[in-house]
Amino acid sequence: MNKKVFSQLSTMMFLEFFVWGAWFVTIANFMSEIGMTQHIYWAFTVGPIAAIVSPFFLGMIADRFFPTEKILGVLHVIGAAAIFCVSLVTSSPLLFILLLGLHTLCYQPTIALANTLAFSQITNREKEFPIIRVFGTLGWIAAGIFVSGILGADKTEIPLQVSAIAGVVLGLFSFTLPHTPPPAKGKSTTFREITGLDALKKLSSKPFNIYILSSLLTCIPLAAYYSYSQMIVADAGFSRPGFILSFGQMSEVIFIILLPVFLKKLGFKQTLAMGMLAWIVRYGAFTLGAPDSVTWLIFLGVILHGLCYDFFFVTGQIYVDKKSTPEIRGQAQGFNILVTLGVGMFIGTQITGRLFNRIVTSEGPERMQQWQSFWLIPAVIAVAVLIFFMITFKDKQVEQTK
Repeated sequence: MNKKVFSQLSTMMFLEFFVWGAWFVTIANFMSEIGMTQHIYWAFTVGPIAAIVSPFFLGMIADRFFPTEKILGVLHVIGAAAIFCVSLVTSSPLLFILLLGLHTLCYQPTIALANTLAFSQITNREKEFPIIRVFGTLGWIAAGIFVSGILGADKTEIPLQVSAIAGVVLGLFSFTLPHTPPPAKGKSTTFREITGLDALKKLSSKPFNIYILSSLLTCIPLAAYYSYSQMIVADAGFSRPGFILSFGQMSEVIFIILLPVFLKKLGFKQTLAMGMLAWIVRYGAFTLGAPDSVTWLIFLGVILHGLCYDFFFVTGQIYVDKKSTPEIRGQAQGFNILVTLGVGMFIGTQITGRLFNRIVTSEGPERMQQWQSFWLIPAVIAVAVLIFFMITFKDKQVEQTK
């Protein structure tokens, strides 16, 4: 690949996830600090809503009418303005959530747009894209280290403002990226194509349907980690929880390298099961570590992120790819994301948010006991989903081609 293009794409991917990571790892503790504890789950619900809406924006508008680099730039600038305004409305939960929702509505489509732009500029997807994509993980790690490890700003509005600055930089930088014409210019599209229902009809089989259902169910306990891990880390005694959470992304880099080895040795079912088991171990560590603030158990739950995410979600994306034909591959992946990061996470954030508001209501030692009761629930759900998956999922065709 041309060195200039590689540098551009790597920088784009780094900033893309820096923008997200800067606020995502601190928002719960900040909202708790300004008296919005009861509304925290809504801050993590706007993302799934945006993930549900995003395919329609991409399919109906972005992919048909505008060059990718230009719409990427416009969305990031608008999103940056929105999240900067979030930092200014700390006395109004409604405005806080609505503006954060506007930011995520602008941001969510940019993930797919960044991928589209990268794929349009590379010749070997399997070899070149993973190298570019890892800069996104590094961007998330850098954001956590900067706003928490260096600035120590977990309970302030600073991470939101840092995200806004990075968003403006990325927005302006996007206009300098290689020209990428709209990939679906002049083509008609339908609701079924955008949502992936056409792909689902072609892919529908017992193993695939069980995988989709298991993925959706897994996102219910998953939402508890994304929404409240930074709070349990803070309550356990870590002074800079956002920085501690960045170790989870560091482990993601390691496990993504190990993933092909495990897929080859174990196959899809066992690798997916390992990812699901890791969620159980994580929630178990939080459950056991909470009452006495056993920091090594809490930290163990954090660094398991790579195993949890890569072995289930990345393996799942590979599974969907293997089940698909070239004609429906994009639709199939879009449907997978819609079900997991969209519908599944929406259900999960709503359920776990209401559980948190009912269970974790005190301060001091009693609060840590309540954390134990809270984390036990996603642990039990994760066990049930794993048992269901192990009993019902059988796909000999894909396992034979691993």
